[in-house]
Amino acid sequence: MPMRSIKFFIPIFSLVLLTTPVHAERIKDVASVDGVRINQLVGYGLVVGLDGSGDQTTQAPFTVQSMKSMLAQFGIVLPPNVNPQLKNVAAVAIHAELPAFAKPGQTIDITVSSLGNAKSLRGGSLLMTPLKGADGEVYAIAQGNLAVGGLGVSGSDGSKITVNIPSVGRIPNGATIERASPTSFGEMDALVFNLHTSDFTTAKRLADTINATIGAGTAQALDAASIRVSAPQDQSQRVAFISVLENLTLEPGEAAAKVIINSRTGTVVIGRHVRVMPAAVSHGSLVVTISEKARVSQPPALSGGNTVIIPTTDIQVTEENNRMFLFDSGVSLDEIVRAVNQVGAAPGDLVAILQALKESGALRAELIVI
Repeated sequence: MPMRSIKFFIPIFSLVLLTTPVHAERIKDVASVDGVRINQLVGYGLVVGLDGSGDQTTQAPFTVQSMKSMLAQFGIVLPPNVNPQLKNVAAVAIHAELPAFAKPGQTIDITVSSLGNAKSLRGGSLLMTPLKGADGEVYAIAQGNLAVGGLGVSGSDGSKITVNIPSVGRIPNGATIERASPTSFGEMDALVFNLHTSDFTTAKRLADTINATIGAGTAQALDAASIRVSAPQDQSQRVAFISVLENLTLEPGEAAAKVIINSRTGTVVIGRHVRVMPAAVSHGSLVVTISEKARVSQPPALSGGNTVIIPTTDIQVTEENNRMFLFDSGVSLDEIVRAVNQVGAAPGDLVAILQALKESGALRAELIVI
C-alpha cells in the first residue's frame, strides 16, 4: 500500500551565529596605502598546436585574418582567394594582473580564454602576445605552453562528456614584464591609508593608534575610509616608516547589525548586535497525508462479469498545535535563538520568523537575502 506524506513547513537551514569577540588586527590587514595597487592587462593572440580542436574558420573568420597578418610579418603572403583550414589554431584573449612595483624582467601568471568556437585548448602553445594596460601601453609579453585543467570528449552520435572548462587555460609565469608598473607612491607630500571596509570608528581608531605611537598630529582621519599620515620625504625613510605603521595593531569597529540569508545554501548569518523590538510570533505546521489503496471487485460465479481493481484514495489533513512566543524589547541574538529552540522550532524556521519581524518593523537590523 503506497503512502505519500506531504508536509508543508519551512525546510531546515543551517544557522551560523556571529558571536566572535573583536580582536586586534594589523593596519596592513585592514587598510592599504593609496597609490599602491594592481593594474589589469589584456591582450589578443593565437594558440597553436591543438589536436584538431581549434576554431572552425567558417564561424570564426577573425582567426584566419589573424593568422594571415602574423604570416605577413614573416614575409609569407597568402593569395586573397585562399582561406586556410586552421583546425589546430584558436584565437584567444589573455588577461593578467600587474602587481604594484613590478619591474622589467619579472614574470607574472596569465589566463588564456578562447574567443571563437574552439572545443579545447589542451596541448596548445600561446605565441608571443603583447599585453596592454588601460592606457594602451604594452607592459608585458606573453608566451608559453598552456596548462588546461578541463577535459572534453565527444562521440560521432552527438554524445559528449565535459569536465571543468577545457576552453580556458593558464600559463604560470607566462608573461615577462617589459615596463615598470605605474604608481604614485613617493610623489605625494603625505601618505593616505584607505580602509578595505569604510567605517568611521575604525578610521578614528587607526588615526589614534598612529598618533599614540609616532606622535600627536601625525595622522588625521579624512572620512570613513581615508586616513592622512605625515611621512618623510626621503624614499628610503618613507619605506621604513610604512613598515613600522603597517605592523601597528588596533581593534576595528564592529559591523552594523545585519542578518544575511543565503537562499541557495540555506545558511543564516546573524550579527551579534541584532536586536528585536516587542513582538509576538505564532508558529505552526500543516501536514497532509495521502494514502492510496487498491480494492479488488470480484463478480459472482457464472455472472459473466470481470474482476477489476478499484483504486481508492484517503486524504487526511492534520494541523499541529500553534506555538506562540513573545519577544520583549531589546531582545539579543542569544535570546532569539533560545526562544526558537524552546518552542521546538527547527533552525530553518528562524528564516521565516526574521522575515516576518523585518516586515513588521520589529527587527532592528539590515536583512540581506542573497
